[in-house]
Amino acid sequence: MRVAGWVLAAVVATAGVAQAQDQQTLADIRQELTVLHVEIQRLKREFSTTGSPAPNLSGSSVLERVDAIEAELQRLTRQTEQLNQRVQNVVTDGTNRIGDLEFRLVELEGGDLSTLGETSTLGGESQTDVVVAPTPSEPSDSGQGELAVGERADFDAASQALADGDFQTAATMFAQFDTSYPGSPLAPEANLKRGQALEGMGDTREAARAFLASFTGDSEGTFAPEALFELGAALGRLGQTDQACITLSEVGVRFPSSVTASSATQEMSSLGCS
Repeated sequence: MRVAGWVLAAVVATAGVAQAQDQQTLADIRQELTVLHVEIQRLKREFSTTGSPAPNLSGSSVLERVDAIEAELQRLTRQTEQLNQRVQNVVTDGTNRIGDLEFRLVELEGGDLSTLGETSTLGGESQTDVVVAPTPSEPSDSGQGELAVGERADFDAASQALADGDFQTAATMFAQFDTSYPGSPLAPEANLKRGQALEGMGDTREAARAFLASFTGDSEGTFAPEALFELGAALGRLGQTDQACITLSEVGVRFPSSVTASSATQEMSSLGCS
């Protein structure tokens, strides 16, 4: 009899739980949607700035500042990857919860559960699944990414002006290119050529800045050795011999097999670098 009583109590308790689950109302689902909305708003606040950026880019030489910039870029890249992972986690969790709510809504309304399709990804399709195909009409000589409409044409026009010796036009066009196509895969070469155009105009100081922009834009890329050499040579012409010697010596250290390494050695000799 005692065992029978325990079994009866267990059956009653189980029935009570099942009845409580079946009694979930639309208000309960609305409450869950509100909680999900709050979570989305918290995620949006992650993309709001909290103050003025204050990266540490100090250094006693150009190369030290370049190294500081590279370190800062690596730090920001890590933070971006961490934030991206958090976003993906929220998207996955939110999508699963929305799918569960859709299921329960159809169930409460007495609809056909077999008609439910796959739940749409929260916020749209994941960008990590998008593959950007290269543009056949605009090939690249050094494996650059996809170019914007007119980007290659503008670059080629500026390059032609430089080849024709029209330094003023070339410098203006390359500066406009940098403004029109921020983050362009052609930016390191464009800044290098802008520096050469400025050098042709006799503006060595601005040329040095353009060479530095070219190098920092891609410090391991195809044009990095030439940009670093041109930067060192420009510093020498500006009378900053110590900085020039340090910069030129880095060409051989960073790019020992490049054709500019020997040119850097000759330039160091002419400057009297120790």
